[in-house]
Amino acid sequence: MRAVTWEAPGQLKITEAADPAPQHGELVIQVGICGICGTDLHIADGEFPPTPYPIIPGHEFAGRIVARGAGVPGDWPEGARVAVDPSLFCGHCPACRGGRGNLCANWNAIGDTVNGAFADYVAVPAVNAYRIPDSVDDAQGALIEPLSCAVHGLRRLGPVLGHDVLLIGAGTMGLLLLQLLNHAGARSVSMVDRKAARLTAAKAVGAARVAEDVSALDHGSFGVAVDATGVPAAIEAAFGAIDRGGRLLIFGVASGDASVSLSPFRIYNDEITVLGSMAVLNSFGAAADLMAAGTIDTSPLLGPPFALDQFPEALASVRRGEGIKLQVAPAGSGHAPR
Repeated sequence: MRAVTWEAPGQLKITEAADPAPQHGELVIQVGICGICGTDLHIADGEFPPTPYPIIPGHEFAGRIVARGAGVPGDWPEGARVAVDPSLFCGHCPACRGGRGNLCANWNAIGDTVNGAFADYVAVPAVNAYRIPDSVDDAQGALIEPLSCAVHGLRRLGPVLGHDVLLIGAGTMGLLLLQLLNHAGARSVSMVDRKAARLTAAKAVGAARVAEDVSALDHGSFGVAVDATGVPAAIEAAFGAIDRGGRLLIFGVASGDASVSLSPFRIYNDEITVLGSMAVLNSFGAAADLMAAGTIDTSPLLGPPFALDQFPEALASVRRGEGIKLQVAPAGSGHAPR
């Protein structure tokens, strides 16, 4: 099969690789679509410490089953279409035993620490696969993984029914969070981003107000604020816009050495709740159901996918901030994996 491989940070090859063979309890998936995530940029640059090299990246994907390993039940037939939760939790550390596998002390993930889906085929645990109906195409199926992160974030945030919400960052995650907030009954969601095209997309999927800066919004304080950027200044602006008794969800990924200045007196005196949300936790099935139900409008997020051999161009396009969610469609080699 053909695969994208990072031999080392900054050393990319698109070469022939061995077809994966399904081990006990595994499926082999012919990849239809795989999305490019910010984590993929960190892997490319050697800035994601869990990643070993060489590695085939890619953790947001959908495709069809082409082989089953021993121990996989017959209700996973060849040809069935699936999206895959990339999470590989150990199951025995204190976090896992406490029901918080996303904080696993021995965390691994398909495409992040083991070979992933920027390839014709990928082997995955059958327990990580979720069937998708024909009404959900592969591009939408590949969005289920980021949507599952957003579902976990909304669960962390708690009820938003009747609240005015401030949401900063209209990239993929922001636009998914926007739609979930509206679906969960927010009275209004005001969105901030510096890119006019993304604000246009935000209006298309339900933002009540949009602006390029929090100060430009024609609105008072908010009961709930969500940062989907990871930018310290944006987090501080979100905190400053929260009303007494409000909640702030830090969803965006900041660099490990970033810091913010938040008033501890105000957190105390105004009883403000500050929360974090990391990755996926028992939320993939709910995300798959939401996608199948048509709850999420994906059209403003997606454009035509890149071919596998265009991966370098796709990565460069992500770095330039072009589009919203860029995806790759691996070219099938036309043979079943051996």
